[in-house]
Amino acid sequence: MCRTFCILVSSLFFCGCQAVHDQPANILFIFIDDMGYGDLGCYGNNEVHTPNIDQLASEGIRFHQFYVNSPICSPSRVAVTTGQYPSRWGITSFIHTRKANADRGMKNHLALQAPSLSRELQKAGYYTAHIGKWHMGGGRDDGDAPLITEYGFDESVTQFEGLGERYLATYETLSHLKDSTRILEKWSPALGKGPVHWEKRENFTRRFVDHTLTAIRHAKAANKPFYINLWPDDIHTPLEPPIELRGDLSTRARFLGVMHEMDLQMGRLFEYIKNDPSLARNTLIIFTSDNGPDRKVNKAGHLRGYKTNLYEGGIREPFIAWWPGMIPKEMEGTINKRTVMAGIDLPVTFRAVAGIDPGKEGDLDGENMLPAISGTATPPRAEPLFWLRPPDRPGYHGENDPDLAIRMGDFKLLIDVDSSNVQLYNVVEDETESNNLAGSDPQKVNELRQRLMKWYFDYPHKIDRSVYMGMEK
Repeated sequence: MCRTFCILVSSLFFCGCQAVHDQPANILFIFIDDMGYGDLGCYGNNEVHTPNIDQLASEGIRFHQFYVNSPICSPSRVAVTTGQYPSRWGITSFIHTRKANADRGMKNHLALQAPSLSRELQKAGYYTAHIGKWHMGGGRDDGDAPLITEYGFDESVTQFEGLGERYLATYETLSHLKDSTRILEKWSPALGKGPVHWEKRENFTRRFVDHTLTAIRHAKAANKPFYINLWPDDIHTPLEPPIELRGDLSTRARFLGVMHEMDLQMGRLFEYIKNDPSLARNTLIIFTSDNGPDRKVNKAGHLRGYKTNLYEGGIREPFIAWWPGMIPKEMEGTINKRTVMAGIDLPVTFRAVAGIDPGKEGDLDGENMLPAISGTATPPRAEPLFWLRPPDRPGYHGENDPDLAIRMGDFKLLIDVDSSNVQLYNVVEDETESNNLAGSDPQKVNELRQRLMKWYFDYPHKIDRSVYMGMEK
């Protein structure tokens, strides 16, 4: 079991977890790709088959209001790595080719000077591993990005969007499907910097779970607690499930097959941890996703919006915390509906889990949510959350997606950078964002707009605003 300790650090109330046994808690951070808010059985989807993940939720805590800090992959991953808004490091959309990045005013990779959770945990004595999708540099035509291990990982294995050891897909199972990803797979070997394994894409999640189990054994052999990123590239297209789970090869059937296979592999990992008493009582598992669903594949349950836009469906994600050593028995299987939590909070919170004083990097944007994930409290959020729309994604089929958003208290304001397209929602009472209150509550609009525009102009963004404006609809 663990006990919680709290200290006052520079006006920040800091809670940490002190292990009663030999080591601080292990942390397994599972970050799924393109999974919508309503894609799990435990979040109300009766069509998917996710019994292992649902069981994890029944033994832990589900969160009703967890947000990622971008509705698209690369910046969302930067946020959970650094604890800062991703625009601070010049990453506002998915990392593409050098030219495409330049055209959008973006950096080619996450700078090594950025705060790195794994680096801090490694310094604190953790065994660290990154396994699965990276997409923070080192793909397509950029071979100059740092190796993943340079960010503070003892070992790594990824796919075509990162450097180091990596798996590349052969696309044998559904070779009749055309996807530009195949070209990118062929580019990766030319970048060098790590061994390449060619594998059917249907086997990727199995391979990544295999590597996760190996990393856990490496940590045990070194007598260290572990911090492991398990970031599969499921359920991102092109959706290649094993042959027995393909169904009629429709998009829906392949989506369900990939979800089923992903759950099977997660179940294998969960069983290994639960069957080892030393791991079961001292491991925190966080399970969530990087952004909302692909509009052509799945949905965000009852929420409005999809991947790339700032409505709830693009940025609100399922979130499960499993931690038998800390979560009180009476809290198992409960839902935290009060706490508003975000990706930028995870590096601060994981530092607290490890007993690291977050004051060492006081410019982090996140908040310590250890009391929430441990089930000891349901803290409200102290500071607002802010979002930038990916500059190259103005909206589907000519739709006008707002450029900026702020969530403060129960309210969310969406607006364009020129102060048009104003939308105000009470997202506690109106989760579907169907009742625009902008006309009836101008005082609230003005209050949130001032906070949002101050952040847009004063925050140390490493972005070219003229490029962003140039891509307006």
